[in-house]
Amino acid sequence: MLAMFFWAFVIGGLICVIGQLLFDVAKLSPGHTMSVLVTAGAVLSGLGLYEPLVNFAGAGATIPITSFGNSLATGAMQEVQRHGIVGVLTGMFEVTSSGISAAIIFGFIGSLLFKPKG
Repeated sequence: MLAMFFWAFVIGGLICVIGQLLFDVAKLSPGHTMSVLVTAGAVLSGLGLYEPLVNFAGAGATIPITSFGNSLATGAMQEVQRHGIVGVLTGMFEVTSSGISAAIIFGFIGSLLFKPKG
């Protein structure tokens, strides 16, 4: 059990280090960094490499933003098998709709409760 926590921490930390390096070394904006990490998760999922990472690292691979790309790609691939090319769009949104909805709702509540800067 302790090894599971250790590897989740290490893998999740490495994903965060990659994101920090994109900020500091590549001088990418937060939006660009997020896009790179989501795309990397989707590509790794498409190549069949992200699921073994999830099995190995658990929450270390499912909590960072790369798992959103994994969810998008996995949902799209599942729905393409069932519904053809239309499944690309429907699958992505079917799998991730609860997370997207939660982000919108909590973002709206946060904007009502706090004074936004900018």
